[in-house]
Amino acid sequence: MAIDPAREFRAVNIAVLTVSDTRTPETDTSGDILAERVKGAGHKLVARAIEQDDASLLADRLNTWIDDPTIDVIVTTGGTGLTGRDVTPEAFDQVKDKDIPGFGELFRMISYRSIGTSTVQSRACAVVARGTYLFALPGSNGAVKDGWDGILVEQLDSRNRPCNFVDLLPRLRET
Repeated sequence: MAIDPAREFRAVNIAVLTVSDTRTPETDTSGDILAERVKGAGHKLVARAIEQDDASLLADRLNTWIDDPTIDVIVTTGGTGLTGRDVTPEAFDQVKDKDIPGFGELFRMISYRSIGTSTVQSRACAVVARGTYLFALPGSNGAVKDGWDGILVEQLDSRNRPCNFVDLLPRLRET
C-alpha cells in the first residue's frame, strides 16, 4: 500500500450485512470481525444486520441500503459458496449497475495463500449499484480477514495511491 501522507483521510459510511440462516448477533463472528476492522480503519459503521440466505430478501435489504444516502459501501459476509442456499452473488445481480471483476479475482489470489485450491469454491464479488459499492465476502473469519486486510482496507483509504475507491465515490452516478 502506498499511503500518501499529504492526502487527507476521508472516512466512508459502511453497512455490514451477514448472510446466514443460522447466525445470530451472539454467534456472528465474521460480522464482528468486519465491524471491528471498519471502525479500526477510521470509517463509520452506520448499519449492521443479519439476513437469511434468500435472494429476494437480500435484494430488498440491499436496495434499501443502496437508496440510503448515508451509506457509501455495503460489505456482506456469507452466501458466496456453491450450495443451493448460497445466493449473495445472485442478489447482487438483481441490484447492480456494474461489476468490479478484479475484486473477486484478487480476493481468490489472496485466499489461495491461505487455503490453497479450495479458493475456487468462493464466489466473492463486488459491484456498483446506484452510486454505492457492494462487496461480497465469504462467511468464514479467515475470508473476512483476507478480504478486508488484503483489499478493502487499502481501497477504502482515500490516501492510497495511485488510486482508490473513495476518490471515485462522487463520480459513480455519472452517466
